[in-house]
Amino acid sequence: MRAIRLEKTGGPEVLHLVDLPTPEPGPGEIRVRHQAIGLNFIDTYQRGGLYPMPLPTTLGLEAAGVVEALGEGVTRFQVGDLVGYNGSLGAYAEANVLNAARAVKLPSHVDARTAAASLLKGMTAEFLARRIWPLHAGDWVLVHAAAGGVGLILCQWLAHLGVQVIGTVGSKEKAALAKANGCAEVVLYRSEDVAKRVREITGGGGVKVAYDSVGASTADASLNSLQPRGLFVSFGNASGPVPAIEPLRLSRGGSLFLTRPTLYNYIGTTAELDESAAALFEVIGKGAVKIAIGQEFPLEAAAEAHRSLEGRATTGSTLLIP
Repeated sequence: MRAIRLEKTGGPEVLHLVDLPTPEPGPGEIRVRHQAIGLNFIDTYQRGGLYPMPLPTTLGLEAAGVVEALGEGVTRFQVGDLVGYNGSLGAYAEANVLNAARAVKLPSHVDARTAAASLLKGMTAEFLARRIWPLHAGDWVLVHAAAGGVGLILCQWLAHLGVQVIGTVGSKEKAALAKANGCAEVVLYRSEDVAKRVREITGGGGVKVAYDSVGASTADASLNSLQPRGLFVSFGNASGPVPAIEPLRLSRGGSLFLTRPTLYNYIGTTAELDESAAALFEVIGKGAVKIAIGQEFPLEAAAEAHRSLEGRATTGSTLLIP
């Protein structure tokens, strides 16, 4: 099979297309023949060495396709089932072997492209919107990178719950996209003071939650936008890791809370995985959340896809097609 191999960390140029033996599933495992592969910022963190991992390896954590082989003892799926997964390394390939307990069967209204574009991002949006902090209709929140892969899904989901979303984007084109996907207000972060605009929009009160996947360049704006006892959710490092934050800063900001969550702490069991996937598939089925696939690249162009993602030249989800 063809796969994208990582032998050393570095820029996108370290990604190389190679031929590897097609893996065989062991006990409790399945082999999935991919139809679409999801690209995520965590892939760039692993490629660059921010998240260390054993090398050499095949990158990628998210894909969807058809079950073509079962390991001993697998009863969760049958050969021919259309499934999707996130969190199992090796997705940048024509096929992958993974634990059957970490994949989900796709309902009839979710195809492989939609699943590969939405499982990791959509389950991230699910726990952020539904489980990380109690939100009520009318609450104000801030979502950075509102026109990005997670951002578009999260903003739609929050709006579906009646939450008022302020999104930050880098261009007027992305502002229009964010507005069409759940944002009540949009701030152009390149030309506007984000925290100042948030205070103006909320009548001085600030937001209940700031969802921040950008990191170093936006952390101050997130903290300065919060209402007393508000929550800063730092869940990504697109601009680099967030510098250390002293506890006294949280006190002075109004007894603020800070969390650095990871999706896999919210879908750690098969039951949690199935519940999160079911919630995602439900809002997709209702039309409350539409999955925007902004761009697709052939598998062999993975390096180009990484450059586009890191250059903030993408909107919505990005797919690699094997």
